[in-house]
Amino acid sequence: MSKQFVIEAIMLAIYGELMAPSQPADYFIPSSTIYELEEFTHSPEPIMPDTEDDMHVRRVMKEMSQFFDDPFNRKRLEKGLIAPWSTIPFTFPNGVTLHVVKVDDNEMWGELFDPVETQLLLTAMRFEIPLITDQPDFQDRILEYVVPVQFYDIDDFEFALEQGISLQELREP
Repeated sequence: MSKQFVIEAIMLAIYGELMAPSQPADYFIPSSTIYELEEFTHSPEPIMPDTEDDMHVRRVMKEMSQFFDDPFNRKRLEKGLIAPWSTIPFTFPNGVTLHVVKVDDNEMWGELFDPVETQLLLTAMRFEIPLITDQPDFQDRILEYVVPVQFYDIDDFEFALEQGISLQELREP
C-alpha cells in the first residue's frame, strides 16, 4: 500500500528523490502550486544557492510545467477539477502517483498563512494525510497556532515513507 502525503509542486522539482521513493507514494498537490511553477521558472530570484543546482531545478520545473500544459493533461485538469476537492491522478514510474486537487482557499487563517500554505493545510485536513514541507517557519506556525495537521520535515521523508506515525497513534493518549 502506498503512503500518502500533501506537498507543493515546487518541492517535487527541488527534491527529485521524491519522484523515486523507496516504496510507493501518493502526493496530493493543490492545483495552484502547479500554476506557480511557471512563475518560479521565470523569477529572477535564485531558488537554490548554487548556480548549477538552480539551473537544474528550473529545468525540472519547466519540464513539470510542460507536462501539465500538454493538451491532453491540461484538458484532464480543466474538465476534472471543477468542484472543490475534486482530484485528478497522474501515475508515474517508481510507484508515484500525483493527485492534483482543486482547493479553494477559504482564508481560514487570515494573515497567519499565505494562500498556498492555507491550501496545503486544508488539503492535509480534508484527506487526513500528512504534509511534507521544507520550511521551518511554516512548521513553527503550524505548531504555534495548533493547526490540526500532521507534518514531516523533508529531512524526515524516508522515516515518514518507511515507518511514519499514524494519525491514530497521535490521537491515542
